[in-house]
Amino acid sequence: MKNRKVWIPALIVLLIISSYFLISSKDDENVMITAEVTSGEFIDEVFISGELQSTSLQKIKGPANLRRFRLNQIKIQDLVPEGTIVKKGDYVGKLDPSGVNELILDAQLNLETAQSKYTQQQLDTTLTLKQERNAVKDLKFQIEETQLELKQSIYEPPATIRKLEINLEKKERDLREKEENYSIKKRQADAKMIEVGTEVSKNKKKLADLVSLQETFTIYTDSPGMITYVKNWDGGKRKVGGNISPWDPAIASLPDLTKMESKTYANEVDIRKIKKGLPVKIGFDAFPEMEIEGVVTEVANVGEKKRGSDVKLFQILVKLNNTNDALRPGMTTSNRIITNTKKDVLSAPLESVFTKDSTNYVFKKSGFSIVKQEVELGEANNDHIIIAKGLKSGDVVYLNKPDGYEDASIKAIE
Repeated sequence: MKNRKVWIPALIVLLIISSYFLISSKDDENVMITAEVTSGEFIDEVFISGELQSTSLQKIKGPANLRRFRLNQIKIQDLVPEGTIVKKGDYVGKLDPSGVNELILDAQLNLETAQSKYTQQQLDTTLTLKQERNAVKDLKFQIEETQLELKQSIYEPPATIRKLEINLEKKERDLREKEENYSIKKRQADAKMIEVGTEVSKNKKKLADLVSLQETFTIYTDSPGMITYVKNWDGGKRKVGGNISPWDPAIASLPDLTKMESKTYANEVDIRKIKKGLPVKIGFDAFPEMEIEGVVTEVANVGEKKRGSDVKLFQILVKLNNTNDALRPGMTTSNRIITNTKKDVLSAPLESVFTKDSTNYVFKKSGFSIVKQEVELGEANNDHIIIAKGLKSGDVVYLNKPDGYEDASIKAIE
């Protein structure tokens, strides 16, 4: 009996508590969310993420005269890690020299061949001109002999003397011809020597140029900075195993970290709102506490498709008004572009506005009842919309449709 007296009150309390939770649970199911119409500044913003880059970028390039030697698609053999801090003259990377090495071997063979031709031509010239000089000397000796015979023939018959005179004239004429021939052959030999000598010089110069080119396959910096990798046409970074070409010889870059911008893309809907000169609030995923002001400096007029997507995006460049030593190229940015600002306007949450037959309306709290009120709308952002007519500051509107008011008539704007 005593236990029964104790359990009865406890059971009553338990029933009361259970009833309270059941009622609360039922009320929660029917709870209505409301918001107040506010008056003040309305800000329309576009939120897009981007990537940090430098506005001033010095490219570290490979050899400049690859096209002259018809070298194309040179492979990157070695490259310092991205983000490496370098001083002027520090090592950056190395290109595969196999192509230029083959050209050097060919140039060496061509030089040896040209030098051999030069030596052969030199010997031929020496021999030929020696023979010509000896022939001239022989004619001179013969002329001297004939002259002596002519002096000694003063007592000979006139016919004999005349014969000697004719012979002397003939040899003197032959000597003149021989001397002229020697002069011509000497000029020919000189021209030949110049030709083969030029070939030797040309091959020597080409070999020297190739050796100099080979030296430039090891690349050093011209100025201090932080190494960043160059991007290819497909957006991928140029790394070890990648190629450079005579038309795009950059192997890496040195960005100016004091001049930074965010490169981002907007879709076809948001690009309508974005214009050059708009202010931007720039945040950084790596530094959530940091925010830097910026300005839109460039808006693309033509959209482009990203790989793997059919959506057209428009490139936007946002310049940072100032920078921070902690910022690095390639960091992800969150860009809050302020596209429009209006002061002293009424606004309500987007969820509070409903539409029926092209009429916009809200469910407004009016004392202990609810009014289905027509409203005239203005511009909207991601969260709120301007109420031009139909409501006043402080009015309470519902964010979901109250039960039983769906078919209620809409009160027109007064």
